[in-house]
Amino acid sequence: MLGLTSIVLAAGLALGAPVHAQNSAAPAAAPTPEAAATPAAAAAPAAAPAAAPTPAAVADPTLDASGHPLTKPVPTIGQPQDGLFGLQEQITPNGREAHWFHNVILVPLIVVISIFVLILLAWVVVRYRRAANPTPSRTSHNTAIEIVWTLVPVLILIAIAVPSIKLLAAQFKPAPDNAVTLKAIGNQWFWTYEYPDHGDIKLTANMLKEQSEVAPGQRYRTDADGPRLLAVDQRVVLPYGVPIRLVTTAQDVIHSWAMPAFWVKLDAVPGRLNETSFIIDKKPGVYFGQCSELCGARHGYMPIAVEVVSPEVFARWVASKGGKMPGAAAAPQSTTAAGNDASAEPGNAAEAGPVVNATAAPAVTNKPATQNPAGLGQTGN
Repeated sequence: MLGLTSIVLAAGLALGAPVHAQNSAAPAAAPTPEAAATPAAAAAPAAAPAAAPTPAAVADPTLDASGHPLTKPVPTIGQPQDGLFGLQEQITPNGREAHWFHNVILVPLIVVISIFVLILLAWVVVRYRRAANPTPSRTSHNTAIEIVWTLVPVLILIAIAVPSIKLLAAQFKPAPDNAVTLKAIGNQWFWTYEYPDHGDIKLTANMLKEQSEVAPGQRYRTDADGPRLLAVDQRVVLPYGVPIRLVTTAQDVIHSWAMPAFWVKLDAVPGRLNETSFIIDKKPGVYFGQCSELCGARHGYMPIAVEVVSPEVFARWVASKGGKMPGAAAAPQSTTAAGNDASAEPGNAAEAGPVVNATAAPAVTNKPATQNPAGLGQTGN
């Protein structure tokens, strides 16, 4: 009996040992789902590194969040003034020299000559009238008078020529290599602009109409944009303290890019590039000009608006347009800036009016207000 019991116990131990071994090995052979997922998650970054984040778009530093200009025009600066006697305040070295030349040399000289001629005419009328001089003189020559009236005008012309030629040479002095190039293209009847040294930025500028002249919901001129007939939907932006190279041409007929406060007036001729250079003083603000060449029926509706900013703000503005400063990498284009590439615009809406209005909070747009195709002349009235 004892022997039978021993055999049964031995058989039970033999059968129980494999079962215990399988149970103890089960966790290692079949890990839980959580344990299996942890190593896979840890290995994921090594197998597929995360993509670098996309740089944020650069905001246009000249516009607010709704796309309207931050810099407001000053009524006495850079625009015509009621009752102004004289020239606009000049903000370039050439302009200041021309202002001095006009006020110190030309105006006094004109006044003196005009008074002298008036006195001479009055004296001749009174002294040599028929009643006072019944027997006229038969003198045919007076050597002294002939020398005086020949020599004095020559001296006057020399006095005018010296500062005049100096000023003329300064206006057409070649711009240095570090100059900011602005190409102005005249069209009937709007301006397009290019910045070839800054990523080939392109702008199209149209005159803003009055509220009564546009359909509801379309953008119209406000005091923040500028005076009537001078405000535009896109301003040219230029830095102060940096040489500016202005290049002009035209698509159709002769235009003229004129900015009185800069002392600049340069014809834009089809098939020809004209060039001048200037430096703007450290006077941020908005300055206005117009086309100064008779170019057609809407000649009086081609205004020019230039916003002068610091070089730092100009660099941010260039980046907001998707351009780049010379020697720098291109920046992403802003979603709040006014249009950069006007070549894709469908047509000139200067006749139909601009697009967004300030009466309600408009959606931010990257398109110019009046949608002109850059480089395409318009023939509508």
